[in-house]
Amino acid sequence: MKITKKKLDDIKRCYAVSSMYYDDVNHYIFASEDPDVICESFEGEDFEFDCELWKKAGGCMSLIPIPNKEKEFLAIQEFYMKVSPSLAKVVWGKVVNGKWEYKDILQIPYIHRFDIYRVGNVNYFIVATIAELKDSKEDWSRAGKIYVGVLPETPEGELKVQVLKDGMFRNHGYSRDYDEDGSVCGYFGCDDGLYKVKPPIDLGDEWSIEKVMNGMIGEVSLIDIDNDGIKEIMTIEAFHENKIHIHKMIDGEYRKVYTYENEIDFAHSLVSGNLRGVPIFIAGVRRLDAELFYVQYIDGKFVTKVIDKGVEPANLHLINEGNRDLILSANHTANEAVVYIVED
Repeated sequence: MKITKKKLDDIKRCYAVSSMYYDDVNHYIFASEDPDVICESFEGEDFEFDCELWKKAGGCMSLIPIPNKEKEFLAIQEFYMKVSPSLAKVVWGKVVNGKWEYKDILQIPYIHRFDIYRVGNVNYFIVATIAELKDSKEDWSRAGKIYVGVLPETPEGELKVQVLKDGMFRNHGYSRDYDEDGSVCGYFGCDDGLYKVKPPIDLGDEWSIEKVMNGMIGEVSLIDIDNDGIKEIMTIEAFHENKIHIHKMIDGEYRKVYTYENEIDFAHSLVSGNLRGVPIFIAGVRRLDAELFYVQYIDGKFVTKVIDKGVEPANLHLINEGNRDLILSANHTANEAVVYIVED
């Protein structure tokens, strides 16, 4: 594989990264966690600048397109670990008369990760708080929660949520996944372990949640990396800590089969998918070498490759585009929005 780095712009404390497809082209989105710093969109084959989605919102942790709607998304804004009481909120963005407009739809302290699951004609909403309340950045005395609800059809509708699970200290890790039958699910990692959550098939039925792994899980991603029909799980352990493992289901339980050997500190980002048709985990570290690397399983063994160093990837987003694959990286230390173009 040939990997080419392309810097799109300087963004101070670049943190969140996502994409949306509309007007027959992919749009690549990068946002900052810093107060009053822009969120930008780039588009197309050559990553041309598209627009500023906002200029002064800051604290963006996640941005998710709304299924079955064009030019509409939800995003977390105003999340600041050091600020108490928390200002974190979810906003609904949509194009109105050619301009992006925003409406606050939910405010819960320390909202950190969320997603939208499309099941039938329903957009289920799920959100995780990293803590309930914090007296300071290092205060972890009050656990986070998972909340669920149904997204209204318009931002003017009321978004009602209820607690699905409480007691999730340092509730940081999240990954969307799909079961063998194609049904959507989510994995949430906290100090108490890894939990799998599924929305109901029929509106009004109960959500399901089950614990799938013990341990202090700071981040998570899943893929069948060795092509044996069963997905492996890559984890960062613990929250913002220094271990990255791959776990494989063996004799009915998950066991560690791979550990990233480089000395690391503040491991933070994980994604999985395929690069040029080969299953892959991609991870980012935010201190020491501050590297971006991937892991593949080739000829019966795990193969690790460092893509870049000194960049501190805060979050990653993988896109497959036919003749090329793209790793979008919010390079926090380097204060840059970057795409790594992967070709044969």
